[in-house]
Amino acid sequence: MLVTGFDIIFFWVARMIMMGLKFREDVPFREVYITGLIRDEHGNKMSKSKGNIIDPLDLIDGIDLESLVAKRTTGLMQPQMKNAIEKATRKQFPQGIPSFGTDALRFTFAALATMGRDIRFDLGRVEGYRNFCNKLWNAARYVLMNTEEHAADIAGGPCEYSVADRWIRGRLGVAVASVRSSLAAYRFDLAAQAMYEFVWYEFCDWYLELSKPVLQAADADPAARRGTRRTLLEVLEGTLRMLHPLMPFITEEIWQKVGSLAGRTGRTIMQQPYPTAAEFAPDAAAERDIAALQAVVLGIRQIRGELDVPHSRATPVYVRSDKAGDAAAIGALAATIRRIANLESIELVQSEAHLPPCAIAISAGRTILAPFDRLIDDVSAELARLEKRRSRTQQERDKCAAKLANANFVANAPESVVMQERDRIAEFERQLDQLDEQMRRLAALATPAGG
Repeated sequence: MLVTGFDIIFFWVARMIMMGLKFREDVPFREVYITGLIRDEHGNKMSKSKGNIIDPLDLIDGIDLESLVAKRTTGLMQPQMKNAIEKATRKQFPQGIPSFGTDALRFTFAALATMGRDIRFDLGRVEGYRNFCNKLWNAARYVLMNTEEHAADIAGGPCEYSVADRWIRGRLGVAVASVRSSLAAYRFDLAAQAMYEFVWYEFCDWYLELSKPVLQAADADPAARRGTRRTLLEVLEGTLRMLHPLMPFITEEIWQKVGSLAGRTGRTIMQQPYPTAAEFAPDAAAERDIAALQAVVLGIRQIRGELDVPHSRATPVYVRSDKAGDAAAIGALAATIRRIANLESIELVQSEAHLPPCAIAISAGRTILAPFDRLIDDVSAELARLEKRRSRTQQERDKCAAKLANANFVANAPESVVMQERDRIAEFERQLDQLDEQMRRLAALATPAGG
C-alpha cells in the first residue's frame, strides 16, 4: 500500500507502477491511499518560501519563539522574504508553540483526513485533541483509583451489572463496529470521530458519573459494586485497544496498569487483538432506560442554563412522556437521576393541568418541567433578562434573514454557506419559541389570580 498526495499521482505513482510492470512484471503496490494537501489556517499551501511550514517535531515537543523564527528564516529560497516571514511568525506565535505530544498530533491528522483535496491545519484542533488525551488520562486515574485496591475481589466474587454497566458495554460495541467499518473503508476521520464521541461523551461524561452512586453509596450491594468495577476495567481496556492505532503512546502507558487488572495477559497492548463488537454485546433494554435518564438530565440542565440557575439549587421535576418503558425506567433510576441532576424529586405526570407554573424543556421527545418558584426569586427581573435575551436572538435571526433575502448572496455564496445560514435561522426560531413560552409562563406566575 502507498500513501501519497494527489499532486504527484502522475509524477511518481504512475511511474512506479510502470517501472514495476516493466522490470518486475508486477505492480509495486495494489492500494493507494490519497491524502489532501496540508495547508495553513488561511488555506495557503505550506512552503519554505512562504515561511508557513510547521515542523511536526515542534508540535510534539514545543519550541520557543526565537528558535521558531530562526528555523523559519534560515535557508530561504527567497531571502528577501525574511523580514515578512519573521513578522508574521512573531504575530502568529507570540509565545512560540507549546508541546502537544505525539498522540494528539497523530489523532489530529486522522481526524482531518476527510475526502477533500485540502487539509486546513489549525493548532486549535491539535490543542483540542491534547485535551482529549488529558480526558482519557483522568478517566483512567478514576478507574484505577476505584479498582486497584479491589483487584482480588473483582476477580473472585459474583457480579451484578447495573443498567448503566450494560449500557456502556453495548455502546462500546457500537463504537468498535463503527471504527472497524471506517478503518476498512480508509475513512480515518470517521474512525477518529467515533472514538472521540464514545470516549468523551458516553464513557467520560455519562458512564463515569453513573458509576459514582454505586461506588460511593454506603449501603451498595457488594455484587453491584463488583459489577461496576469490572465494567470500568473491561470497558477502559477495550477502549484502549480501540484507540491504540491512532494514540499508541498514552494507550500503552495506561494499558500497562489496566490490562492485568482487566484479566489480560501479555507484555504490551501492541500484541493484543483489536476489539470486536461481539466482545461488547448491545442491550436494547439498557439503551432505552438510559435514554430516558439522559433526557431528564439534559432537560433540567437546559432549563437551568436558560434561566441562569446554578446546579446547586435543587428542584422538583415533572416528566411527561408517551414513550413505552419510560415510566418503569424513570421509576427504577429515580435515585440516580436525582443524584446526578440534583433534584428534590422526580415525578411522571400525564398532564400539566394540576402543576404550578413551570419552566419547560423538550428533550428527546420528553417534556421536562420544573416549578418557576423553586428556580427564581425575582420574577420581574427574570422577565427583563429573558426579554433582553429574546431581543438579541431576534436581531441575530434578522441578520441571517437579511442575508438570505439578498439574491446576490444566495446566487454567489457556496451552497454549504447558504445552508448554514438557513440552519442558523431555524435554530434562532427554535430559541425564540422557547423563550416566548418561558416568558408566557413567567408572566402567568407574576399576574395575580383573577388579575
